[in-house]
Amino acid sequence: MVTIDMEKTGKRIKEIRKRSGMTIRQVQEACGISAAAVCKWQNGQAMPTLDNLIILADLWDVKMDDLIVRQVS
Repeated sequence: MVTIDMEKTGKRIKEIRKRSGMTIRQVQEACGISAAAVCKWQNGQAMPTLDNLIILADLWDVKMDDLIVRQVS
């Protein structure tokens, strides 16, 4: 069974955001969400919606698969 590792996915989102030079506020504005929601993604407490994954992938010029860390059990 394949699941999403939320903690590692959050770390990857944070890493890609920082590498791109974007602030949490810029991501918040691009996605139309709260800064707290972005922090929850980065801390592995929540996952971006499909719509927001598409926005992030476009913002950072990566594939959605590059944002998500899968866990095989």
